[in-house]
Formats: sequence, C-alpha cells, structure tokens
Amino acid sequence: MKKIFSILLTVSLLIGISTSCKDDFLEVVPKTGLSESTLSNKAGVAYMLVAAYSLLDGVQTNVGSPNSDWHGSGDNWIYGEVNADNAYKGSISGDQPEISFIEQKQIQADNTHFRGKWRAVYDGVARSNDVIQMVGKVKDMTDAEKTSAIAQARFLRGHYHFEAKKMWNMAPYVDDKTYNSADAASTKLPNDKDIWANINDDLKFAYDNLPNRFAGEPGRATKWAAAAMLGKAYMFQKKFADAKTLFDAIVASGQFSLMARYHDNFRATTNNNAESIFEVQFSVNDGAAISNNGNRGATLNYPYSGFTTCCGFYQPTQNLVNAFKVDAAGLPLLDDFNTGTDVTNTTTENIDPRLDWSVGRVGIQYLDWGLMTPAYVRDISYAGPYSPKKNVPYAADISAGWTGNGNNPRFNANNYRMIRYAHVLLMLAEAEAELGNLERARTLVNQIRTRAANPDGFVKTTAGANAANYRIGNYTAAWTSKDVALQAIRFETRLELAMEGHRFFDLVRWGIAAPTLNTYYTVEGTKRSYLNGVRFTANKHEYFPIPLQEILNSALNGAPTLKQNPGY
Repeated sequence: MKKIFSILLTVSLLIGISTSCKDDFLEVVPKTGLSESTLSNKAGVAYMLVAAYSLLDGVQTNVGSPNSDWHGSGDNWIYGEVNADNAYKGSISGDQPEISFIEQKQIQADNTHFRGKWRAVYDGVARSNDVIQMVGKVKDMTDAEKTSAIAQARFLRGHYHFEAKKMWNMAPYVDDKTYNSADAASTKLPNDKDIWANINDDLKFAYDNLPNRFAGEPGRATKWAAAAMLGKAYMFQKKFADAKTLFDAIVASGQFSLMARYHDNFRATTNNNAESIFEVQFSVNDGAAISNNGNRGATLNYPYSGFTTCCGFYQPTQNLVNAFKVDAAGLPLLDDFNTGTDVTNTTTENIDPRLDWSVGRVGIQYLDWGLMTPAYVRDISYAGPYSPKKNVPYAADISAGWTGNGNNPRFNANNYRMIRYAHVLLMLAEAEAELGNLERARTLVNQIRTRAANPDGFVKTTAGANAANYRIGNYTAAWTSKDVALQAIRFETRLELAMEGHRFFDLVRWGIAAPTLNTYYTVEGTKRSYLNGVRFTANKHEYFPIPLQEILNSALNGAPTLKQNPGY
C-alpha cells in the first residue's frame, strides 16, 4: 500500500482518473506539481476525492505494470465468477495461466492477481484516508462541505475494506488516524482482528451524513448507496433484521424502480437509470490516455473477433446456461436444472429470457452487432461456445470514433452497476425469508420475475420473432418452508445477477460454497477436461491467500505483521 501526494495526483490525474465521466464532480482539469500545500483547500479536496473514487474500477495509475489492468478489476469477474460456477476463464489454455490456477483451485499466495487486487483496494483505502486527513487542514470549506467530503470518503473506505474482507477475511483495517504517508510502519498492521465493525461504522457514517442524491452528479455515493452497501455488509454478517431495516428504507424512499426492460441495465445510453443505486462510472473520448477510463478491468472480456480485436475471455459456463431452464409454468428447475439435455444455441425447450441478455449464443442476436458466430469464441473445444454480454457496448451507442488503441470498442462507457435496485429487492427477500416472513419474500421475488417477463425485453430474431422459447412465470403457491424459500431466492439471485461479479461471494456467505462447487466440478469436469478432478476444499478456499509479497512487505523488526490464511 502506498500513498504519496506526487503519485496520488500528479500521476493519477495526469493519466486520467479511472472512473472519470461527464458528471460535474469528475470534470476537473488535471494540474501538474500538486503538493500538500497546493491541495489544502476546497479545490484540492475535490481533486483528492476524485482520486479516491478512481479506484472503484480497480485499475491503478500504473496501467499494465506491475499488475495488469484486470488483476484488481472492480467487477470481480475473476474472483466472483470464474472462481465459481458462472464463468470459465475462456480464451485458450495457455493465455493468462494465473487465472486458470484460480479457476482450477491451484491457488498459491504468489499468484500476482491477488497482489493486484490487494494493491487496488488498499490504494483506494489510502486515497480515502488522504481526503479525510486533508479536510481537517483546509480553511475554505463550510462544515457542511467538510461533512459531505468525509462521508463520501468513508463510504469509499468502507467499500474498499469490504472488498478486502470478502477476498481475504482477516484483512487489516487502516483508518485515517493510523495512516501516515511519511511513516511506512503506519501501514504495517496485523490482520488479527475482524474488521466488520469498522466497515459498519464507515458505511453508517456515510448513511447518516450523505444526501439522497447529488443533482447532476450520479457518480457520487449517496445516502441510499450507503444504505445498500451497509445492508449488504449486514447480510454477510447475518444481521438480517438490521439489513431489512435499511432495504425497507430504500424501497420506501420511492427513488428507485426496476427498469421496464431487463437489458436496459447493461448499456451506456441507460447508465445511471431508475434502477441504479451505485455505479462505477466509465467514459471514452474524454482526453484520458489509452482510453484509461473505459473499463480497462474488463479489457479481456469481449468476443475474440468480429467487432473487437481481442480476447475471448470470461466465457459463461454450461452450468450457468442450464440454470435458465424453466418448467411449463416458467419456473426454474431448482433441483435438477443441470440434468438431462444441455441448453444449446438451438434448444427448443422453455428458457428464462434473461439467458440471452446474460450469455452470447451462436446464431442468436448479439446486442445490435448481428447474429453471434463461432468466430466470437477463440477455442470452443477448450471453454465452450458462449460469450459474455453484459459488459459489451452496443454498436448504436458508439456514436463517434473511439480514442486510443485503434478505436477499440473494448474500451467503452458502459458503466458497471455495482448495486442496482433488483439486487436490493433480492437481498430484502432473503432477509425476510431468514426472519420468517415468507410471503413478503415471495412477493419481492415475483417483482423481479414480472419485470423479466416483459415481452418487450425479449431478444428477437431478424424477423422480429422471439429468438427462443422464452417463458417465465411467478411463484403462485404460498411459500411455507423457509428452506424452500431460501433455495428459490438464491436461485433467483443467480439468474438476475449472472456475470455481474457476485456469485462466489454469495455462495460463501450462504455457507454452501463447498457442496455447490464440488457438484459443479463433478459434472463440468466431464465437459471441460481441465476441470476434471478439481475440488473445493472447505475451510480453505472460501478465502484467498494473503499475497506473499504483501506478507514480506509487512515485516517490522525482521518479522511479518500479516499472517497467512489457513491452508495456504
């Protein structure tokens, strides 16, 4: 972890803030020679706050070195999806083997991807602390302005530590009082304490002190973003009543609603829509070097050829595709979705319409780029025939030439929806079920399914017909079993949020990672040879190893202050 003012702003702002967009609070003009004396004013705090937001995408200022753009990607495509049962690494076997090691549970502490994620989140922590420290030194801000800046910084600090907690469990918490950029020892903290209480405090402060919205500035954290993030943290801690209170407040606020069409959550022209609670902002044509603000963390995750130049990673699994099977009533096959015939691009059985907005299938319309062809996949024999879809831009959304890297559409302005209203409704349903309120839980899940059933949101053929036999229905029978209700909610969460970076962390917090993933490997190993024999080890693989280099860096008086996680 590092925090040096000359790096913080003369580098991070000069190359382009990673979450830069066209919102007012991010439209700042970079300046050279920024120092603490230059920054100790209202404008300086604004610069520093932008720098703290910039790490939300996980792409650091030293793009490509020593860690590649995707190592710390804010959408967690590697750690949340490839590490679970929703996605393969994709591409070919020899490309990015360190991701293959994660996918195959050959996980070692010297895998540089883990250090890349560590650096991203703790750089974010450092920048958040920078803001809080600097606010205490400025003279030209009102008390209200200072509170707002601190609340935003504490939201970000809470989020970055939340990421560390999900990844490593026993991760150190670094606050603004401990942290001193001039004293390297100030960050050599042990990871011997559970940091949930610290995360809760940061997010609670943000919830209590942020406004409902910042007019014209959708990239900023708001009261409701803090409520959703804190509620999610409570879900991880199994504090279901506390989480329910926050989620109920979000619903009661009336500020959010489900978009009429599911796929309008995944395109640039509908960024920051009515369903958005917190988004990581992306942009292009903004003057940043090498399209640095255009979701570089997902730079590998596009069709291999056709309208892109690379790379064929992040391919949806057959298990995920099969999860979209439905029965005659349009309900998911909770217990036996992965038995019988696999869903393919030519399947005629009934499927949930969200499949073809989450997964690219050969012969089916791929957004507005035309029908997907086998050329979209680099090696079908290695990782199957499917392509990712939610992170990809529409052709119609590219209205002008792209800057940098040969006008490459892989760098685009399609935001990452970190938390959307559908996610809140599903977490609220889960909390209600855990508390015994099964009928409210069923009603909430049915809201999600009713939106998905909107025929205006179905993928079409070139002739205007439905591209597949789409069918989706609501749960009409009363839920009388908590276990059955939770199974349905968890399944719905997988379908609704597929390929959005949450899957593995949900499996861990539900306590079902080992049985779910070992069942997955048993079947998927018969389809993907490199998964044959892979096993998830309980009480080890729920968390990743503390990066070896960070343990070495933590040494004080010849002994490391960081302790490795069990099993590594």
